[in-house]
Amino acid sequence: MHIEHLVERNPRVSGHELLDGFRPSERFGEVSFDTYRPDPSQPSQAEAVEKLKAFAAGVGGGQASGNGFFSKLFGGGGGQKGSPAQGIYLDGGFGVGKTHLLASLWHAVPGPKAFGTFVEYTNLVGALTFRHTVEALKDYKLVCIDEFELDDPGDTVLMSRLMRELADAGVKLAATSNTLPGSLGEGRFAAQDFQREIQVLSSQFDVVRIDGEDYRHRGLPEAPQPLADDAALEAAAEQAFSGRTVAIDDFDALVDHLSRVHPSRYRALIDGLDAIVWRGVRTIDQQAVALRFVVLADRLYDKDLPILSTGVPFDQVFTEEMMAGGYQKKYYRAVSRLTALAREGGEAA
Repeated sequence: MHIEHLVERNPRVSGHELLDGFRPSERFGEVSFDTYRPDPSQPSQAEAVEKLKAFAAGVGGGQASGNGFFSKLFGGGGGQKGSPAQGIYLDGGFGVGKTHLLASLWHAVPGPKAFGTFVEYTNLVGALTFRHTVEALKDYKLVCIDEFELDDPGDTVLMSRLMRELADAGVKLAATSNTLPGSLGEGRFAAQDFQREIQVLSSQFDVVRIDGEDYRHRGLPEAPQPLADDAALEAAAEQAFSGRTVAIDDFDALVDHLSRVHPSRYRALIDGLDAIVWRGVRTIDQQAVALRFVVLADRLYDKDLPILSTGVPFDQVFTEEMMAGGYQKKYYRAVSRLTALAREGGEAA
């Protein structure tokens, strides 16, 4: 087992390298509409596949400058009955396959194209500036935004503006978001929030509802409890990850290190690793620290890195107040993903 430490890594990533990373992660690197398995008890899942196939067929029509979204909208061409949608929005709960479908759309459309999470796009703007981001993406045929988040007004306005400018350049847009587990079956509140927040673009989005339960918990065992102590952790890591490259860190040192690495570089931070081992996982009680950790959890899940740990289980890594507060969607997603990775680590051990 080759041991490294995340706290000793401080990657530098150029703008070109950042843009090159806007593609589905390894977890979704070879998915397609055919590999998606709709739940027979949830007909909206099969319907979503057909709608996305039709949307993919309409991407790449080659809208010329001056024939974009705003000229259509205000010149009488946009929003007419039968005109193709400028964007498509997948509305559904955690783990129903929205990212799988969004990645399948990306794979089905010829380039140039981009695929990233909402947070990755906001981080891209932070790294490149807004204008350079628009210039970099405006000639793309398709921009996919996974996990569109409505809990930060500033970032939502930023993304709404970015989407408007890209749409005016003729770029097709596709997005996903989540309803909270407790909100499923209560109507299309997430879709309504999305359409309100993206303002003038909303009429150009086809909203596709995907019902179902979190596949990560369908018939699967409960996530394993953390290991008892460091000795048990070391033995389990040697057994599970022999011959592989593993990052072993003290949890407190790791979360402190994240404050010194821009979130746009978290993908590079974990590059080349096969697994993660954390000593002393504890409940994070500061919101800024928790939000950075959520970004790391997303990148770990993207790369499908199994986790072994000691300390508290991952359903206790955020406080009860955080899980019930304004950023609860982020935290629910992170807990679900960390639990899945901990299960993989436990099975490997």
